[in-house]
Parts: sequence; structure tokens; C-alpha cells
Amino acid sequence: MKDNLFAQDYGKQFEFDSKVASVFDDMLTRSIPYYNTTLELSIDFIHYHIKDKAMPIIYDLGSSTGNFLLSLKQTLQKESLLYGLDNSPAMIQRAMEKSKAYGYDIHFECQDFLKTNFLDCDAIIAHYTIQFIRPLYREKLIQKIANALYKKQGIFIMSEKMTTQDKKLDKEMIDRYYCFKKQQGYSINEITKKREALENVLIPYTLEENIQMLKNCGFKSIEVLFKWINFGTIIAKI
Repeated sequence: MKDNLFAQDYGKQFEFDSKVASVFDDMLTRSIPYYNTTLELSIDFIHYHIKDKAMPIIYDLGSSTGNFLLSLKQTLQKESLLYGLDNSPAMIQRAMEKSKAYGYDIHFECQDFLKTNFLDCDAIIAHYTIQFIRPLYREKLIQKIANALYKKQGIFIMSEKMTTQDKKLDKEMIDRYYCFKKQQGYSINEITKKREALENVLIPYTLEENIQMLKNCGFKSIEVLFKWINFGTIIAKI
């Protein structure tokens, strides 16, 4: 379904409810620049990392409607344990329906991953997820991720909307992003309403803050895989 949620009277803070889930795939591709490129890059680097590993274990945090794990599963040539975690029942339901339609064995689970005990694993992915975690708990989650990856020397790939320390430049970047959204068919009214609904829900860090947080939690090798204006993807290794 086409995302026209904010063409109507949304009238509340943004949440991942059934209405959002019903249009989320369209929302992703029209709201996140180079969304499919980001997924493809992540899949490539996961393949590099697990090529010599038997039965790799991979988590997708904030798996939403399952796009990433479904795309990953299509390319895997070996048996793997794939876990998609999300705290939205509506998102998990849609992910499970997609997985069943493809005949894929992917474990989509409705969980609060702040409370989840992860298995020792080979890769953890969080595409545009960490930005929705309250800053008070954000570094604690990253530490949990680092601990789960430690024994298998796993990788963490995170994509985030980011802010910039230079306030003037930050505004210019946001303005350019809004131009992108207008090119995707969103009206100024829709863009404004969504921005207001996301206020205090999506709290972005700067690139430097994200990298420092990863370092604080024990990640030694940290690189930017991709960046477009105020959207970026980082890979980190223990």
C-alpha cells in the first residue's frame, strides 16, 4: 500500500502500529535514500564474514516487515539461523506472512531486544533502529550487542539517520533530505506532519557520537560503509 498516512490527520506521536505496518515497505523506499543499496551492501559484507563459518547465527534488530532477512535468505548458500526481532506485533505479523509465502525458515519474534538474551552470534544488523532507542539505554544495548558478538568475533552493521554538529550545515542537510522526499511524491504538509510526529521519538546522534559509542563498548574496527547527506551505514568489528 502507498504511504499517505500523513496526508491525513495523524494526530499523535509516531508509533509502529498496524497503520504504519500496512504502508511501511513503501514508506521505507520513499523515505530512506538508497535504502536498497544499504541492504545490498550489508548482505555483501555478511557473506564475506560468514563464508568460512558453519551454521552462522544472524540477528536483525528492528526487523519490521522482514525485508532485510528475506533478501539475505535469498542469497545464502548455507544453513543459517536467522532471527528477526521487533517489538511491534503488527510488523512481526507481516514479516511472518512474507516468510511463509516464500517458504523460508526465519524466526521472527515480537520481543523487546533491550531485554532479550542474544545467542553468541556471527552478525547483528540494526537498520534505522538504534535511533529509536532512548539515549539512556542506547549504549547498554550496544554493549549487549558487543558481548553477543565477542566469542565468534562477529560484525555489527548499523544504519542511522544522523545529525551534524555544525547547526547551519545540519539545516542544509535536512533541507536537501526534504527535497529528496518531495521528489518521492511527499507533499510539504506530509513532510511537516511526519517530522512533528517523530519529535522526541527518533533521536539521532552525530556520526562521531555513534562511533564513540561503539568504541566505548569494545568495538575496535569501525568504518563507514555508506553515507548520503544525513543517512549512513557503519560496520564495526570486535
